[in-house]
Amino acid sequence: MRLTSLRDLRTAHSASERSLFRFTGSRGERLHITALEPDVVRVQHLPDGDARLNRTWVVVGKDGDTPVEGRLRDDLTPFSTPDCQTSSSDSYWRAETRQLSITLDLADGHLEWHTADGIPIAADLKRRAYTYDRAGRSVYHYLQRRSDEHYFGFGERSGPLDKQGLRLEMRNIDALGYNAETSDPLYKHIPFYITFIPHLNIAYGLFYDNFATTVFDLGKEIDALWGSYRLMKADDGDVDYYFIYGPTIEAVIEKYTRLTGRPALLPRWAFGYLGSTMSYTDAANAQEQLHQFVTLCQQHDIPCDLFHLSSGYSMDAEGRRNVFTWNRSRVPSPEDMVNDFHAAGIRLAANIKPYLLTTHPQYEQVRMAGGFIRDPDTGEPASTRFWSGGRYESADGAYIDFTSAAGFNWWQQQIRTALYSFGIDAPWNDNNEFGLWDDDAVCAGFGNPLPVGLARPLQTLLMARASYDVTREAKPGLRPFILSRAGTAGIQRYVQTWSGDNETSWHTLRYNIPMGLGLSLSGVPNIGHDVGGFSGPAPDPELFVRWVQCGIFHPRFTIHSWNTDGTVNEPWMHPSVLPIIRDLFRFRYRLLPYLYTLAFEAHQTGHPIIRPLVYHFPQDKRCQTESFDFMLGSHLLVAPVLEPGARTRRVYLPAGTWWCDFHSGQWYMGGSEIEVPAPLEQIPLFVADGGILPLGGVMRYVGERPDDVREIHAFVRGDATFTLIEDDGVSFDYQQGGYTEVQLSLQRMGDHWTVNARRLHNGYTLPYREVDFVVAAGDGAPVTGGTLEGGRWRARVTVL
Repeated sequence: MRLTSLRDLRTAHSASERSLFRFTGSRGERLHITALEPDVVRVQHLPDGDARLNRTWVVVGKDGDTPVEGRLRDDLTPFSTPDCQTSSSDSYWRAETRQLSITLDLADGHLEWHTADGIPIAADLKRRAYTYDRAGRSVYHYLQRRSDEHYFGFGERSGPLDKQGLRLEMRNIDALGYNAETSDPLYKHIPFYITFIPHLNIAYGLFYDNFATTVFDLGKEIDALWGSYRLMKADDGDVDYYFIYGPTIEAVIEKYTRLTGRPALLPRWAFGYLGSTMSYTDAANAQEQLHQFVTLCQQHDIPCDLFHLSSGYSMDAEGRRNVFTWNRSRVPSPEDMVNDFHAAGIRLAANIKPYLLTTHPQYEQVRMAGGFIRDPDTGEPASTRFWSGGRYESADGAYIDFTSAAGFNWWQQQIRTALYSFGIDAPWNDNNEFGLWDDDAVCAGFGNPLPVGLARPLQTLLMARASYDVTREAKPGLRPFILSRAGTAGIQRYVQTWSGDNETSWHTLRYNIPMGLGLSLSGVPNIGHDVGGFSGPAPDPELFVRWVQCGIFHPRFTIHSWNTDGTVNEPWMHPSVLPIIRDLFRFRYRLLPYLYTLAFEAHQTGHPIIRPLVYHFPQDKRCQTESFDFMLGSHLLVAPVLEPGARTRRVYLPAGTWWCDFHSGQWYMGGSEIEVPAPLEQIPLFVADGGILPLGGVMRYVGERPDDVREIHAFVRGDATFTLIEDDGVSFDYQQGGYTEVQLSLQRMGDHWTVNARRLHNGYTLPYREVDFVVAAGDGAPVTGGTLEGGRWRARVTVL
């Protein structure tokens, strides 16, 4: 190791350049500073003088995506590149936009960031800001750290929501049965985080466009020589980061997802119940067991919109899992199986993995075509061990190279012929962490080879892109549903995801919540967890109920398992609590109008669907570090019960507004902690003053019958509005205006409340003409034309 820091910078740009500024260090290193927007500035430290990887697959072009082969990093056409006012002396250089001021110390290369009105918000560590290893490939970025700062994001990470004081590694691995509080690394590589400074009420984001294995240290490492600092270290590549000024957390996320791409708008049915288990397809009589799931859903009156077909359907006679093959002894007729599910309104997503064992029937064909990641010495497929059959079983194989035309195209063709030809509805990209630990293994790079050390998360991203693109082609006019376990920045453009193979425990139920919130704050809103736990013994009835209660308020709602005791997690697994489970499933389906509107908002703006309390209440000190209570949208506070035997729950209600107990209708002033009933059948829910929750009817699956019921639950002490989004839920017509906005409003008129529903944008024919308001008014005032039932006013109005 020969750590060297940037020193003695000289100007290398011309006086006419007003947004891109170049500097050269004493050893020929380069530092580039580019004002992309008044509030987004890019900084590059290039130890070699030129970029080690000159393309990006994360920072999107004007069309909201990148070419499959990548986009040149220095292509500035997607940005406004505003003129900057600059000044300099022998010791410093400064640039100012309308919102930021950036000062560079020419002696040691550290940057200081101020708002336009001079408030200091961030600074690099003096004398150590941009460091690299002259004996290797590692690069470092050191920043000063304030003890009162909070750090949110980093994708899916274990532990509390605020990562102050932690050290995190981004190296995607298959973390079966992980500890949701302490395990690290995990499945996703998203080198983005938000810094929130409470006393300034200012937030900013840092996104590092680097696919190499990365470590973030937020204060775990202490070195007295340097004072308080935080750092980013990448094993290869350059320091290439984007400073994103908020000033709010919400604004940071909006700008970050404009940079890396907005989340996909999933089909409406993707927010229903998505069934799953490893057990059915691993069984010798898989097709019979799969049919039994359909029968039991109907028998127990459990709605379901999709079932995940785990990889057991592809196991050969020796128990090896061979992607894109069908074991006809387990599943004699894939067509009949698919038709069985479709007749019940249930779609199917088939599990597929990005590797071929050497015994795979198409291994030699893909090898000859050049479709694998290659060994740097021999040029043959880079061989490694892969999960092949039972728990912890492995065999030799090779990864598909999605940066090669041969690998990319082969993958798409297999999805067409091995899945879609049988009627499968969606691909489930699994085991896609690309755990090949020879950094020099060669990826084709679409004609410009690159080492896998710079491309592991890229392979995951392109696997999602290949699956998404072929689905759009094969199912024209329909929104793709793609599921991916691993991910990286930009993955939100294509997929729904989840937190991987969690462990069955109360502890996991608790700490999966901040994992999902962190992912949501990282531009990936379409997330969820394996309800009930994936690995371990079966959850007992109480834990199962509490997990389902929490799970129905997440964008992805699924029950999945590979239990070590041979049991299966199913909605009906505990008859003693089945009525509670059934009611929770029904409530999930009633929530779909609200959930779908939030998903539409996420697609348009990048806003999370589930949100930590600090997102809406940043100045409430209790909310700044709250990890386990969360908001669904801006209106509904969810307080999961996370301890066995608990039948009451203490809940802190954020200050600055009134809150209404969803169940009882009782009002509380925020800023205090209360204790509320939490019987087994009830999860504490609170709605902020002005909150409106549009509910729909109960269905066995989305589209079973006309979606013509809208019951508008409103909780008011002052005027309120909510804009409900309605469209066909499956097509891209909304992109040409094929959707309707229904503004739901309540106004106080004298001693009465008036309620209204009117179209703001009318591009989709509504399946209803009227809506029913159910109003919990803080002062008990009546609703014009309404009747009082159970302490709440009910009124029906025509949609204008």
